[in-house]
Amino acid sequence: MQIDNETKIRMLKEMLKIRSFEEKIQELYHAGYIPGSMHLSTGQEAVPVGVCLNLLKSDYLLSSHRGHGHVLAKGGEYKYMMAELYGKKTGYCGGKGGSMHFANVKIGVLGTNGIVGGGICIAAGVGFSIKYQKSEKVTVCFFGDGAANTGAFHEGLNFAAVLKAPVVFIIENNQYAISVPRKLSDCVEDLSIRAAGYNMPGVTVDGNDVMAVYETAKTAVERARSGGGPALIECRTYRWHGHHAGEPKDGLVYRSQEEIDSWKEKCPIKRLREALIAGNIITEKEVDTLEKEFQQELERAIDFAEKSPYPDAEALYENVYIDEG
Repeated sequence: MQIDNETKIRMLKEMLKIRSFEEKIQELYHAGYIPGSMHLSTGQEAVPVGVCLNLLKSDYLLSSHRGHGHVLAKGGEYKYMMAELYGKKTGYCGGKGGSMHFANVKIGVLGTNGIVGGGICIAAGVGFSIKYQKSEKVTVCFFGDGAANTGAFHEGLNFAAVLKAPVVFIIENNQYAISVPRKLSDCVEDLSIRAAGYNMPGVTVDGNDVMAVYETAKTAVERARSGGGPALIECRTYRWHGHHAGEPKDGLVYRSQEEIDSWKEKCPIKRLREALIAGNIITEKEVDTLEKEFQQELERAIDFAEKSPYPDAEALYENVYIDEG
């Protein structure tokens, strides 16, 4: 599959957008500006970008507790995400969702989820609704390797497979389920092999190669959109930081600095950046300009969040139920 240069530049831009956001909110979190818990996806940028570049605005996305990158890749905006993290009224969920519960139906984000594997069965149900309505939409669902060991994983995949629902399940295998390494939790080398039990395609791909993720996802999304049913893609990647932003020693209690450094050498952004510069597709100066633009946009987003009001007390009772009267 030939990927045009415009798409390659967009890949780099989208990954830089996510990386800039994650690094900035990590800084803000440790400075005490962002309350609650927060799970960063630094190092995993190729997965949401490679997948979401194949989606239409009308397609649906469900994600996990580590979902900032997915929301941004699906069209999320810095200022509304920042306001949500600050707990402000102008955030995507009115300041009531926080880091783990972003949702915006207008861009197809049906929700990130604080429950491990919590979005899998929902995605299967959304996929069934698409088929029932005879729509050509597709649903993608992101979750970690730990979620692939939950009952919801097997129930969701089985349901989607039986109904041939247009769902693409994405395992972001970042090597750890909180602090438990893959070698202590799985008996198979490739988690994608589990797709065989549900008679759907299963593929394992280098999750730090955005072009490989893009090509693999493109096949699965096109298949789902044309009525071929669900697929499972395992993307092997790595989270540079601990399970959550406030984790002691940033995860060094259960993994080594050498391991972290070895994965940083496989940085998806560095990998694509060097390839595009070497191929005369983009210049170093143009990349630097992009990074500066994102930093400026982030400063505007922070200003927006800081100046936004907190929700009123009455907001506690809003969006709880539908009044059909």
